Amino acid sequence: MRCAFRRNFGSLSIDGPLSETSRWRAIVRVLRSPVDAIGSALLPASCTLCGSPLPRLSSVPICDACWAEIPAQNGAGAVCQRCGDGLEAPVVEGIAWTALCRACRLAPPAFARAVSFGTYEGRLREAIHVLKYDGLHPAARKLGAMLAEAMAQLLSQGPAEMLVVPVPLHSSKHRQRGFNQARALAQGAIEALSRSHPEWKLTLAPSTLMRLRATETQAGLTPTQRRKNVRGAFKVTDPAAVRQRNVLLVDDILTTGATARAAAQSLIKAGAASVYVATLARARRLNNNASPNQDAQNAYADMHSSSSSHQPAS
Repeated sequence: MRCAFRRNFGSLSIDGPLSETSRWRAIVRVLRSPVDAIGSALLPASCTLCGSPLPRLSSVPICDACWAEIPAQNGAGAVCQRCGDGLEAPVVEGIAWTALCRACRLAPPAFARAVSFGTYEGRLREAIHVLKYDGLHPAARKLGAMLAEAMAQLLSQGPAEMLVVPVPLHSSKHRQRGFNQARALAQGAIEALSRSHPEWKLTLAPSTLMRLRATETQAGLTPTQRRKNVRGAFKVTDPAAVRQRNVLLVDDILTTGATARAAAQSLIKAGAASVYVATLARARRLNNNASPNQDAQNAYADMHSSSSSHQPAS
């Protein structure tokens, strides 16, 4: 296996005087290409997602073409203005309730709004999988920058100062995985936003929320099972730290919203002024077994039964 490069090292034209920084950048560009070529020949690597040869050494073995196949949501189709799920009917201007899905109309979640970067499918789904399950930690920086784009949707509506709280893993799952992907994504997003929107004061608070029990993985569960699975699963470790604070809850994926609802409810009960949700991906609930009416009824029942099952902070 060898790497092929389409670079011309024979010409390097410089028009006009260069600053010291520009001179160094020009030198680095010239030297870096042969290093990449030698490195690729000695240590050949392929893209984790598509298998294509990589033209350069990288701590994130995902090719540029695969990254380019992860577009942000293009806004096609009406979505719920609360949870971001797809709507069955178009929004009617001047009638506010038409902008909400049935579940959010019947049982409004504790969070004010949920936003996401893209749909949980294709290359985005694959990239999240290699981050979570293959331990490709460096991918969190690039994926975190995508999450930052989703968070930026809240700038016009969200508070100027927010606590960024990653959805926690149970200690047993954290030991097994070795890291919390939500925290890694939150760090990458805050880093990106500190450059693009320095006026937005975001403080990472990874220890604010804890998972009380090792819940079953949400993948493969029905909406009803998901809600039961995370009911009473979260606790605010220090209520004084969130009292009257605006919180931005961060996770990798939002599917039915059961985890976000449960975590946001714990934060509001602990005294948070508001809770917003930002995720890297949003799964669309297509062809599931629960009808929209049944799903809304389940959300309503869950909201009213959670008060008895909720474990208050000590």
